[in-house]
Amino acid sequence: MKNTNKIPNYYIGKYYKYEARKVIADWELSYNVGNSVTYLLRCGKKTENGMSNIDKHIEDVKKAIHHLEFELEELEKKKLSKLRLNHI
Repeated sequence: MKNTNKIPNYYIGKYYKYEARKVIADWELSYNVGNSVTYLLRCGKKTENGMSNIDKHIEDVKKAIHHLEFELEELEKKKLSKLRLNHI
């Protein structure tokens, strides 16, 4: 079955036409890092009704940072868990 969904231009690179999702998959990025990359790749390109372009750009950067903070939390939990296991 052919996928008929059109991928928005803000998820496709300008010159080489790389799709954000394919870059994320190829690099095997975690969920949170992948979401951060997606937000960073589209920032300044996606528009939203009722928002200025600069406000949308800022929002996407903040979302990317938010997901990176989630990733750091998960890594810290794994680190603590590993340290606890090594001390048993």
